[in-house]
Amino acid sequence: MSTSVSPDARGIWLKARWPLAFVAFVLVAGAVLTLAGGQPNRDFLDPASYQPKGSHALAKLLEDRGVEIETVHTADDADAALNGESTLFVVLPEMIDPGRLGQLAGRAGDVVLLSPAQDVARVAPSVEAMGPGEVGVHEPGCKLEAAVAAGSARVGGIRYRATGPDVTLCYQDSLAQIRTERGTTTLVGSAAPVTNERLAEEGNAALMMRLLGTRSKLVWYIPSPSDIDAAAKKTFYELVPDGWKFAVIELGFAAVLIALWRARRLGPVVTEPLPIVVRAAETTEGRARLYRRSGAADHAAETLREASRARLKPLLGLPVDAEAAAVVASVAQRTGRQEAEIGAVLYGTPVTDDQTMVRLAGALDELERKVGE
Repeated sequence: MSTSVSPDARGIWLKARWPLAFVAFVLVAGAVLTLAGGQPNRDFLDPASYQPKGSHALAKLLEDRGVEIETVHTADDADAALNGESTLFVVLPEMIDPGRLGQLAGRAGDVVLLSPAQDVARVAPSVEAMGPGEVGVHEPGCKLEAAVAAGSARVGGIRYRATGPDVTLCYQDSLAQIRTERGTTTLVGSAAPVTNERLAEEGNAALMMRLLGTRSKLVWYIPSPSDIDAAAKKTFYELVPDGWKFAVIELGFAAVLIALWRARRLGPVVTEPLPIVVRAAETTEGRARLYRRSGAADHAAETLREASRARLKPLLGLPVDAEAAAVVASVAQRTGRQEAEIGAVLYGTPVTDDQTMVRLAGALDELERKVGE
């Protein structure tokens, strides 16, 4: 007499109910995130919005200065509002067909584009977008009148490169201005200086008022979904909503977890005692003696600097690939010391002897202690 060992329906359900419940939860969560994230933020950079991401504060300053602001949401309305002597301010220019945007720019006196990342050749043929950069407080670094008068400002975002004459780059290449026959075309890499929550910081207000308030009329163009003519040129992956992409990633992660959970187990891990235990301090001392014996003080000092920089960046809120200038500026601001002194400690000249290396180690320890306070 034989006994069946095949699982019955109840056994299958008992084993599969929790994985199925988890998958259902992921699908429901993905759908909710998709519906929630698919709704556009109607207050974003709207001159009538008092929300943190709105721009009512800047619009009020411009109106007090005598600038007439006309808010439009379609390309046709923008075309009708422009008179050849007005300023055209385009929020989210990526939503507009480049050819149509070039036509609108030709009917304006001055043009200001906010965070254009691609297809800028129609409006600014002498400028090329280089990719995203760090948003932070930067100095002008140029002779542009508006930037010099505003001083430091919280800018960044998209960086630009000049490919022709008559181009001025400011704020670590995150602001570009081109002189044209009718006026100027300005590309601003980040929306930070336009928002209500950031306008009062540094010279943000002064910078944007000088860029947008040069003429008596300002056409504030916030594109609507009907203006997304460029969507026909996008790939299928670009047309998929971000929420659905996130849901697919979640499903893949869940599948991997289930596979690991249900996979065949080969038993517990067997541990084997080491024949000898070497303390970490002994390893460090042995490595130091090797450096000393080979006379590699410069290599040892650079190892100390790299380790110190790696520990300082998380304390300063900087990414691991932060540039030297950003690290030096952040440390100087935190400790109150001169940037030249900080740069000499973190990125100074190679060390040639042991005494200098010992002093360098003490200086690095002191710097980390000051930043950590």
